[in-house]
Amino acid sequence: MRFTFRSCLAFACLAVAAPPLALAQQTVKIGAALSMTGPAAVYGATQKAGILAAVDEVNKSGALKGVKLVAVVEDDASTKEQGIAVFQRFINRDKVSAIIGPTLSNTATAADPLAQAAKVPVVAVSNTAPKGITDIGDYIWRVSLTEAQVIPGALKRLQAKLGFKTAGVLYGNDDAFTQAGYNVMKAALEEQGIRILGTQTFAKPDRDFNAQLTALKALDPGVLMVSALAENAAGIVTQARQLGWNVAIMGGNGLNSPALIKNAGPAAEGVYVGTSWNKISSDPANQRFLEVMKARGVDPDQFCAQAYTGVLVIADAIKQAGGKGGRGDIKAGFAKVKDLPTPLGKFSFLPNRDGNHEPSLQVVKDGKFQIVQ
Repeated sequence: MRFTFRSCLAFACLAVAAPPLALAQQTVKIGAALSMTGPAAVYGATQKAGILAAVDEVNKSGALKGVKLVAVVEDDASTKEQGIAVFQRFINRDKVSAIIGPTLSNTATAADPLAQAAKVPVVAVSNTAPKGITDIGDYIWRVSLTEAQVIPGALKRLQAKLGFKTAGVLYGNDDAFTQAGYNVMKAALEEQGIRILGTQTFAKPDRDFNAQLTALKALDPGVLMVSALAENAAGIVTQARQLGWNVAIMGGNGLNSPALIKNAGPAAEGVYVGTSWNKISSDPANQRFLEVMKARGVDPDQFCAQAYTGVLVIADAIKQAGGKGGRGDIKAGFAKVKDLPTPLGKFSFLPNRDGNHEPSLQVVKDGKFQIVQ
């Protein structure tokens, strides 16, 4: 059956009448700065799949009459330096109308100011640091929910389920994202009256976490809160179980990756994570997304769903701008995006340009993430 946003995503609002004189198709380039290598590569690969799928779906739908989206994907290598270089090429060489990415908040804090200065709109699809992203300026917008939007609610639900009263905390202290996650966790624990018995830190290059875990285990907390990227998280979870520590573990957004389950194996069972994407949602937009990704041989995760949504948001901004795909047009269109059907749910921007939709809590069960009802 021919794909339409009306029947499958309730996305017919993208359709605009082509201006009488605009007979030639307008090509709108979207730059995608993604971590295809480096510590965040597990996120970049699935983000790329989501972006390319969404671009194809929008173009095939014919919903943006007279406009064709083109994605230009480059590797930000999970570093500030490479992120800056990629943004410079997008802005000056490729003349993109908008940028999606970069994958890490750490990289975004360095690269996004270039886009702000050049007045190129950016859609952050995985930057969850509460501070330092949309604060950069009015050309920086965000689809991904911040840790501050997800962790407190997820922690509250988990405490109600398990009844713990104390916590231990382990976090990466050399990354803006993991540091921000820790700050949110600490505030949420204190707000909910959960006593923090001890706090330990690590750095991204670390692979041995036994000393930190042993110290925390000795304190016997009711829950272990972990703010880490997926690669480190897999080692932390595995080593905790090897120590015979069966404490409930709750992670921040960095644990929201199939790579955690793949690399930690059975040790990942029972790990809880707040999430901005409810995979089992029966919403038509989510079901269509799942169908599209399955047809491409991709088992999507939250990062794939967010990246896919980033393209839908840009497409809707073009519609809101009257079918115009210039940098200023898209930026102006973002302000009018409201209740847009996406895999994440009905999506709108908050006044501060952060995304707004309902988060969920998930747990690793039987080798996969499952929503906690």
